[in-house]
Amino acid sequence: MILALAAALAIVVQDHTPLRSAAQSGATELTTLWQGDVLEVRGERAGYLQVYNYRRERAGYLRSEAVRPLGLTPGDAPELLAVLRFLRDSRGSEALGISYGAAYIKAVPAQALTAEPLEAMARMAERLADSASGSGDPAVDVGAHLDVVAQLGIHMRSFERNGRMQVCYDGELFHRVLMLPRASPEERALAALSLTRPDCIDPALVPAPRAALDLERGAALDGIAERELTPLTRSRLHARRAAVWASIAFAQAHHGGPATAAGQRALTELLSVHPSELGEDRKVEYTDAIVRVSASRWASAIAARQPQSLTLSAAPGDAGQTCVSLRSPRVSAGALTQRCSYGVPWLASAQVIAQGQAVVLAVQPLEGWRELWIFHKKAGAWIVEVVPPGINDPELGYIEYAGYVPATRRLLVALEVKERGHFRRTFEELRLDDLVTIRQASSPDLLRDFGRWQDANWRRETLALH
Repeated sequence: MILALAAALAIVVQDHTPLRSAAQSGATELTTLWQGDVLEVRGERAGYLQVYNYRRERAGYLRSEAVRPLGLTPGDAPELLAVLRFLRDSRGSEALGISYGAAYIKAVPAQALTAEPLEAMARMAERLADSASGSGDPAVDVGAHLDVVAQLGIHMRSFERNGRMQVCYDGELFHRVLMLPRASPEERALAALSLTRPDCIDPALVPAPRAALDLERGAALDGIAERELTPLTRSRLHARRAAVWASIAFAQAHHGGPATAAGQRALTELLSVHPSELGEDRKVEYTDAIVRVSASRWASAIAARQPQSLTLSAAPGDAGQTCVSLRSPRVSAGALTQRCSYGVPWLASAQVIAQGQAVVLAVQPLEGWRELWIFHKKAGAWIVEVVPPGINDPELGYIEYAGYVPATRRLLVALEVKERGHFRRTFEELRLDDLVTIRQASSPDLLRDFGRWQDANWRRETLALH
């Protein structure tokens, strides 16, 4: 006989909970329930509850120890908040924590709602998305947990990045934190950092929407007051601003506008970071910012007067392209050579080397990616060769000219690249004739020629020595 109960709710606290057709362990399993699933309790029999699951639109029986009663009155709010605080940092329990958070928001009076539960739920949603992208415990059934939180209004975006799927929380609760007057500066700063994550930008976004998005990201970060922030959060904020303003500088230059102010802002923000305050877990954000700012570093530079022996000039090419031409006053029959790109050629970086036998130029085809163009003679004719910072599914990177060794005709270059989630920084010697790498090391101190022949301007301006 089933005992009649007043209408009540319960929340599933165990994964792989079977919903059966009868109050027996051997009864047919109708479906599997997961932590965070909310049920309506309709009765009880011999240690089993008769329940109805609205997400699956299915009734059945389950063991009573697999659920906890769920109250939604103002009197239940303190207990719900205590559970939410406990689950907030428990990896693998994000779906359960989000369900308790939703119950708390339902129970607490509107005038008593603070940013804390919203921020906690958003943080768990973000962590669940990261797990779905491959950074979580493989033993946790992330797909099932995503289905559970979807019924609570937690939505995800997904796109392909470098051959794998990236899942990101859409950030609705973080937006609510930013708009809540009672949110603390720390809560607002953490929300802004989550909303401006570079890895949650769809790589398929075309230039105009991407530029608009970067301006929105910059405005969100600039709206955060630095007072009352912890040292860790303050440095994270400066690093993220640096990365965003580097992207803005590239977009402005790409559209033919002035990028000096944005480029200088990126450098200023980067120099405001105190790496020692970030800790091991957050230093990757600093490295990410360094690579992005390095890619756009020449935006803040003023072009020096080029020597009369060899000059580079840029002119519009086919739709969206910029063509760079190498000319010499000794040759009146047009350009010695020319190459076109859809990116930004930073003419301020142009430098004649090898006793006038070569010219190097930094060219940025993409946000967060800078190549080195080398104009040089081969078999008596001028050619242009491109040296990228990496070739194995790179995500970010830059390569820059660091010096020249006359006796061996070798270029000194520094590069930093992010490949498959890991940053790699190297210093190399390239043979000018064929651009083959002769030597490389993780530090310039390990290469003898770097000590004697490195370019003084590079040493003064580079970010590669961080």
